Amino acid sequence: MTKDKWHGHIAIFAANILFGINIPIAKTLMPEWIDPVGLTFLRMSFGALAFWVVSLFTLNEKVSKKDLLILFFCAILGTTVNQLTFIEGLGMTSPIDAGLIVTMNPMMVMLISALVLKEPITSKKAGGVLIGACGALLIIWQSYYTINQGHGGSLMGNLLCFISVVSYATYLVISKPIAQRYSPVTLMKWMFLFSTILMLPFSMQDVVNAKLFSEETSLSALTSLFYVVFFATFLAYLFIPIALKRIRPTTISMYNYAQPLVAATLAILMSQDTLTWDKPIAALLVFTGVYLVTQSKSRADLENEGNFTTKNKE
Repeated sequence: MTKDKWHGHIAIFAANILFGINIPIAKTLMPEWIDPVGLTFLRMSFGALAFWVVSLFTLNEKVSKKDLLILFFCAILGTTVNQLTFIEGLGMTSPIDAGLIVTMNPMMVMLISALVLKEPITSKKAGGVLIGACGALLIIWQSYYTINQGHGGSLMGNLLCFISVVSYATYLVISKPIAQRYSPVTLMKWMFLFSTILMLPFSMQDVVNAKLFSEETSLSALTSLFYVVFFATFLAYLFIPIALKRIRPTTISMYNYAQPLVAATLAILMSQDTLTWDKPIAALLVFTGVYLVTQSKSRADLENEGNFTTKNKE
């Protein structure tokens, strides 16, 4: 593996560690201190401000109108819809359930890549998708029966987390080409600006009325907010385009497996969740599916094998 690819692997691994830690930390803020919509707006607005400030000290790149349109859709999928549905879902469900559902991202990336990039769906890939889907369905099904008993997640919360996964997977696929043309700061400053503008009319009231910014606020709540907006937003989203420039979207999505491990460990330590029988089984199914999907061959691999076979025959 080249040094450049190693940098990509390190970047996306770090991003997923930050995302994983964010799950239980963000859970402590909602809904007591701030509404999920308000917290999402704070993430988008802080990200926009931070990336635009950083851009003043980096290379000033001119973005074409066509690419700005692509970045607008990337903002809708990769930040606005992704973060809003996830944070809303996290407010309804348990951190472990949310973290496990997030691990479906590699399978969604492979499916969307098949539709958009015409990547083949091999038997190994299809089997991985089916096994991983069974794991996610187990989480959602079990949460339906446990919600009335006062523990576990909620059906709607888990479904919102799943929508977030699909949105983020689509973003990874469509943003790969544009990530090759611009620096990570340039990409993120426009994406977060678009997201902030899109969310402004729907979220300002939630921010203004938040207990987090009242006389009742606490140092621990403000510290948690700082982690969410700086580490889990600014730094984590800075690492994603760095990785996209160096490695494939399917490889990037594979690193999502780190999130439930980090989230589950912290959630249990913080007494936010309990480790019930269904979660290890669901995790095993999801991880098995992820492994099979990420080990399946790409279109380029199959084409290269075909060329090699043809040359041997000649």
